Amino acid sequence: MKVKMILPALTEALSPFWRPIKYSLFPPLGLATLAAYLDDGDEIEIQDEHVERLNLDDTPDLVVIQVYITSAYRAYELADHYRQQGAHVALGGLHVTSLPDEAALHADTIFLGPGEDTWPQFLADFRAERPGRVYRSTVRTLADLPPVRRDLIKRQRYLVPNSIVVSRGCPHTCDFCYKEAFFKGGKSFYTQTVDQALAEIERLPGRHLYFLDDHLFGQPKFARTLFEGMRGMGRVWQAAGTVQSVLRPGLLEKAVACGLRSLFVGFETLNPANLKAQHKYQNLNRDYTLAIRRLHDLGVMINGSFVFGMDDDDESVFDRTVAWAIEQGIETATFHILTPYPDTALFKRMAAAGRISHTDWNRYDTRHVVFEPRKLSPETLERGYWQAYRDFYRWSSIWRGAATKDTAAGQLRHLAYAGGWKKFEPMWDWVIRLRRLPFMLPLLETVLSGGGRGHNPIAAPARPSPLQGR
Repeated sequence: MKVKMILPALTEALSPFWRPIKYSLFPPLGLATLAAYLDDGDEIEIQDEHVERLNLDDTPDLVVIQVYITSAYRAYELADHYRQQGAHVALGGLHVTSLPDEAALHADTIFLGPGEDTWPQFLADFRAERPGRVYRSTVRTLADLPPVRRDLIKRQRYLVPNSIVVSRGCPHTCDFCYKEAFFKGGKSFYTQTVDQALAEIERLPGRHLYFLDDHLFGQPKFARTLFEGMRGMGRVWQAAGTVQSVLRPGLLEKAVACGLRSLFVGFETLNPANLKAQHKYQNLNRDYTLAIRRLHDLGVMINGSFVFGMDDDDESVFDRTVAWAIEQGIETATFHILTPYPDTALFKRMAAAGRISHTDWNRYDTRHVVFEPRKLSPETLERGYWQAYRDFYRWSSIWRGAATKDTAAGQLRHLAYAGGWKKFEPMWDWVIRLRRLPFMLPLLETVLSGGGRGHNPIAAPARPSPLQGR
């Protein structure tokens, strides 16, 4: 069987003139995971439109397309093309699960929710020439997950080819998050076994890892045992966690001891009323400053996430948020405009109130206003969003953030990471075009390795495999 798997480019990533580095960070791990269920004799190709031009002149038997909201129209275009060529087209992903009736118009088969249980069943049905129209996930387990087909990933096209996911979902429920919509009908947070996760880590070459889990620290017992198993592997890694998990005694220290050097943290808003309105209770009554101090004292850099446009936000929110982030010494920040994704609690609430402006999915990218804000005009919200990025990433702001560090090495590390991410985008563009991204990974590892006070995973002694004797 000839199988083609496609990750269509997000709308904002299609420009032939500019290639931001963020679209060349991670390979399509979800598709490579599904590919592991196929037979050895199958001919499989994975194409990621973010990093390569798609070949549309081929004739696969089965086409699998992963659909996100701002790639939906492009995904449907590709699906229609291959259906006209006689291929069986399967669509899955967040957007398909949120709007199955829309997606079904462009597919022979759609998948709702995660695919660990439905994808193997579909393959059996397809080979028996009786594929179903809809496969809905109900069984949530990673117990029998086969090793990811990393041999199908074009590693040289990505800065971070060693991305990994060892859990699904998140234990928390925030109104603006897709998670509840995607995982409805079953568990919304579950993990691999620790031995599975450690085996996958050991398969990865080099030192650097990036955990793409929504919340790596979401199950403390699992995370603690994983970090203990990683101790001595000599890895340096990045991940995402919550303020709550950072403040949990002992867990962060274990992560740092096995190589954590950068953490994505969803602060989202400095306003408790906004947190309550969005049901982000895990951030309520948490000391943000203490969490930041804990991370920085352990040598962990922070990518802070902030959302503008919640109902209690007024015109002062942009300057206040940026000033606070700089004063706290946060190395990098990611800003978003509140976006009510389809089938989320936020979308349903705003639709009921008549506050959804349109359903042009291309603009649901957290950079455009697609609803009626409460205390801001749409124009003010968009203008403030862009201004926040400009203000936070001015050289003067980067220097002020670096000055909060108490050592020259810490200040230099801050300058290198924040400046390298945003101030050298033309350089990244050329590196991508020349296909030299792998040559930049040692530089990233060097910057990351500059932290971790009292812990040096790079100098850790060699040790036996953590799977031996288990």
